[in-house]
Amino acid sequence: MLIAALAVGSLLVWGPALRAGDTNTPPTTPPAGAPPAGRPPGTGIEREAELLNLTADQKTKVEAIEKAEGQKMVDLHNDTSLTPKDRQAKRKAIAEELSQQMKAVLTPEQFDKWQKTSLMGTRRLHPGGPPPGNVKAGSTNAPVAPPKQ
Repeated sequence: MLIAALAVGSLLVWGPALRAGDTNTPPTTPPAGAPPAGRPPGTGIEREAELLNLTADQKTKVEAIEKAEGQKMVDLHNDTSLTPKDRQAKRKAIAEELSQQMKAVLTPEQFDKWQKTSLMGTRRLHPGGPPPGNVKAGSTNAPVAPPKQ
């Protein structure tokens, strides 16, 4: 028992010192030209611009619209005075406003594609949850069989 206590005590004393000498730490900033930290490559406005084949002017407008929409959603999230019903109504109003603004900037073909592929389009079409068929790994949509007796 005494030997085990000494071994554990030794690990507790020397552990931080050994880690302090570790010089194999990852860089804190991404290298120049790399995508922003925390976001996989090909996401955001660049991916959307490519997917919808946006012009430079459309890209600028879409980016501004989505930035404003994102801020509204953050403000909504931080507003603790709203009831769940009011929060849902405001979220729906923000989504509708986004849709109208995007419709004014995009061509009809681009707008259709945006609705089918965007997260906001998915939320608008399926409020309260993911679209059908978007299930977690290991789960099924099949009903559970009753227990055998």
